[in-house]
Amino acid sequence: MGPEPLRAGKKSAVTLVLGGARSGKSRFAESLLADRAGHRIYLATAEAGDEEMRQRILHHQARRGPGWRVIESPIDIAGPIENAGENAVLVDCLTLWLANLMTANRDVDGATKALCQALDKARAAVVLVSNETGLGIVPDNALAREFRDWAGRINQAVAAQADRVFFIAAGLPLTLKDNAA
Repeated sequence: MGPEPLRAGKKSAVTLVLGGARSGKSRFAESLLADRAGHRIYLATAEAGDEEMRQRILHHQARRGPGWRVIESPIDIAGPIENAGENAVLVDCLTLWLANLMTANRDVDGATKALCQALDKARAAVVLVSNETGLGIVPDNALAREFRDWAGRINQAVAAQADRVFFIAAGLPLTLKDNAA
């Protein structure tokens, strides 16, 4: 049996869902908000830059089904979280957001602080998805190492603030933290 879904009427909760590529992170994150009454916001950080990414986006959309309002925001995720009001938010995903920030030469540290401030102010459930990039070999170039290091820092900052943190492997959740009441 999986964790209890985040239902309306509970205090605002922040949940971080970590895992590797194709581990089932997004599907698991969606399940946490599946029974949520009212509006649910899917805050998408991906951009369809090529056919493979376009197909991934279409797959995610088909799996989610109706009941989600999609906000495409590859750079600013703090603003939509702050403006969500009583609507639950699913952010998918932090590592794509990081790549977008780095590509646009944005202040990653400042954006991370803004995200954490937005999570602190959230009035409804927020579920964030992120890749765990630090489990493999050390990347062979400086840019990839910088990306891996920033991803680790962002994951640590969000995990410290989160009520719940799950690690997904082979579609199975491992609870790393559960302070939700």
